[in-house]
Amino acid sequence: MGASTSETLSSHQAPLGKVYAALLVQVTISAGTYLAGKRAMAELPPVTVVLWRFLLSAFVFCLLIAFTPGPKLPPRSEWRRVLLLGLLVGPLNQMLFFYGLALSTASHAALLYALTPLGVYVLSLVRGHERPSSRATLGIFTALAGVVVLLLGRGLASAGGSLLGDLLILAAVCAWVVYTTEGKPFAATHGPVRSTAWSMVAAALLLVPLMPFALAPVRTFAASVPALGSIAYLAVLTSVVAYLIWYYALSKVPASRVAIFSNLQPAATALAAWLVLGEPLHWELAVGGVLVIVGVRLTQGPSLPGVLRSRGGAEARSGA
Repeated sequence: MGASTSETLSSHQAPLGKVYAALLVQVTISAGTYLAGKRAMAELPPVTVVLWRFLLSAFVFCLLIAFTPGPKLPPRSEWRRVLLLGLLVGPLNQMLFFYGLALSTASHAALLYALTPLGVYVLSLVRGHERPSSRATLGIFTALAGVVVLLLGRGLASAGGSLLGDLLILAAVCAWVVYTTEGKPFAATHGPVRSTAWSMVAAALLLVPLMPFALAPVRTFAASVPALGSIAYLAVLTSVVAYLIWYYALSKVPASRVAIFSNLQPAATALAAWLVLGEPLHWELAVGGVLVIVGVRLTQGPSLPGVLRSRGGAEARSGA
């Protein structure tokens, strides 16, 4: 059994150079997501940015499904689950995320999203899908200590707006955690790309009632080219390309190795925010960031049960 497993992993790991290069591209795209969101919201309300992102990405996914062999629509028995996944990934996750990002910073948002696999692990423990692990527990408390430093490092008085934004982003992370755990069996049945496409289209449909009030086409098309480009970035690069690269890597490399690359995202975002947006690199960002990343890394160690390596560490962080 051990030899068979090794042979399977070896066959999936070649050629590793292309996989790792693709993952570096994915990390770069994900880091740019927070910057693109901040740039778009400099001219447009968060709800408008979210609407355009999902409408455009849903259109791209519809084209993708149309030209992909297999069923175009989910089975009728799965419609309720598709709507639930769409609700979690769209109206809940992204609305909370963008409103939080409007009040917080790109660096804080990236660090808080690094908690996603920890949330998946905790939810798995509650549901009895995982056995407790001392290493994973240490990782959880280490990462939570990093969040405390991140939220309170500058003091409540001077970080009131940022604190509210960070709390909204944490709520978005919770929605993403539930989306990941609920979507895992769905993706296993229908394939990751198709299930992601269906959930993204469902999210766009659930956001349609907001269109008459928040789509604001006149205001949107009057926005600057950088703002419109940022929306296109969110819709095409983040919601489509980064997702596809992530699942391509998962088909070639063990999930735990893929997840390690996600730990580069907070640092990449902080550096990009410093270079592009001029966001300062405060001490609490460095200390809290290191604690969060170390905590996440601990939960992905070899002593952790295998379910998390395939569930939390792999698929959870492809969707900021």
